Amino acid sequence: MTLDRRAFATCCAATFAVQTFGACATSAPAAKPRTWETLDRAALDRAYNNSAAVPESGAMFKEWIARSEKLRAQHPEHLNLVYGPRPRDRIDYFSAGQSTPVLVFIHGGFWQMRSKDDFAFLAESFLNSGVSVAMVGYPLGPDATMDEIVADTHEAIRFLAKELPNLGGDPQRVVVSGWSSGGHLATMVVDEPSLRGGVAISGLFELEPLLKSYVNDKLHMDLAMAKRNSPILLLPKTSKQLDLFAGSAELSEMRRQTADYASARREAGLPVRYAEVPDANHYTILNSMMAADGAIHQAILTMLGKPLSQAMQAPPSTAMY
Repeated sequence: MTLDRRAFATCCAATFAVQTFGACATSAPAAKPRTWETLDRAALDRAYNNSAAVPESGAMFKEWIARSEKLRAQHPEHLNLVYGPRPRDRIDYFSAGQSTPVLVFIHGGFWQMRSKDDFAFLAESFLNSGVSVAMVGYPLGPDATMDEIVADTHEAIRFLAKELPNLGGDPQRVVVSGWSSGGHLATMVVDEPSLRGGVAISGLFELEPLLKSYVNDKLHMDLAMAKRNSPILLLPKTSKQLDLFAGSAELSEMRRQTADYASARREAGLPVRYAEVPDANHYTILNSMMAADGAIHQAILTMLGKPLSQAMQAPPSTAMY
């Protein structure tokens, strides 16, 4: 079923494509006042410290890295494709076969840590679903500014647009996704001509609140740079479809970032779908991407035009706005 943007804003989630989400809601949560302006440095640090909020995240990352190393060893054919001059301007491409749709994934780490290598584990379930996966690396702060990080991410998407025919991917069926800071970068590039749309997971869409927090200690953003790289301040006249996800158990500032951006896009008449994954924190939300029956996995398949069986419907508790 195809819905126009205005109709979608007030419809039940059961009308979303092939009923990827089950619960109903009439609108996204209203944008809230800029409460972060009243927070001091310590409070801002707590508001954005996802690893402190989820103490078990360190153990989770160790498991993810081990799984990623295994998958990269099993698929060594197209590792570290060079798309730019910086050492981290590299892409790992995992092929599901000829003429397959492609998921482009951008990793998280507050633009200053982690790498594409750490997140290869996410490709496994998509390969099993017949989707090829391109894991994008990008330069990190403080070695690169936010302007440079965003610019290189655009270059990665343009490189893939040219190279996918040689790699076996279908250049007409490409979706970008990202988690945390990768969700921000996926949103910044979603309107690249080669993309069908994007899926941003636990992203950051307004960078000004980060300026006085520990996150900016390595990024060195000033107000002008933060504003020109904030998707919520860069709403175009037209845009591709963007699905936004957050976890209901995430830090309140992370949830606010997604809810406010969803509201801003809807008010601007831009295509957006917004969902909170029940009981998911900043890390366990990726379970919904890994699992073939997860709401995020299904949203990506739907955007790529892959059919979903009734047996792969998301849990009805996944709220859609």
